[in-house]
Amino acid sequence: MPRLLIVDDDEGIRTTLQEALSHEGFDVVCASNGRQAINQIDARQQAANGGFDLVVLDLMLPGVGGLDVCRHMRRSDSRTPILMVSARDTETDRVLGLELGADDYLVKPFGLRELVARCRALLRRSQGPSERFPVHPAVSHAGLTLYPDEFRVTRDGVNVNLSPKEYRLLEFFMQNPGRVWNRNQLIDEVWGTDYVVDTKTVDVHIRWLREKLEANPSAPEHILTVRGFGYRFG
Repeated sequence: MPRLLIVDDDEGIRTTLQEALSHEGFDVVCASNGRQAINQIDARQQAANGGFDLVVLDLMLPGVGGLDVCRHMRRSDSRTPILMVSARDTETDRVLGLELGADDYLVKPFGLRELVARCRALLRRSQGPSERFPVHPAVSHAGLTLYPDEFRVTRDGVNVNLSPKEYRLLEFFMQNPGRVWNRNQLIDEVWGTDYVVDTKTVDVHIRWLREKLEANPSAPEHILTVRGFGYRFG
């Protein structure tokens, strides 16, 4: 049963989401503020049965805000999906949430069916290597090495801390070197056709990968922009 943390300061929303997601088969824990969420995340990470499988995180929280919770979590956990929810729907808010490590952004008010669908999509894409990848050799290119059976990437022998989406995107690129992919194709291949994603999300993830993988992100050598078409690897 997937372990899910809901972080929202609105008691009515917490109760509604907890009931709906519990009915869908999730083991749901709630937090009413950012400090409580951080404490629960840290405690779960240290527990014998591991951390949460998914976090549904409100952006606007009293005291310690949702962005601070996201930032704290990503310092020690790059793999657990974070679904950020907020009544703020500007492009700046969405991009900022994604830049700090959220895997998806859902604007309030939203339907419960959409929330459940997004949670399930995030969980499918964050499954461990034994579930999603058969054991096969590492893939290497110009100092980068991807280990599909370990869900791990190194740059010149040093581990690179990638989020689940960053890993999926890099894996897809490294398995299809040289070919140009437009943004919509990358969304279909990496996020999935059932996933509602703005094409700017692709650009954000490309920028993150370049910052982590390239010696000079402004002059990338691995993930290249093909003007008017999209991106290619190598």
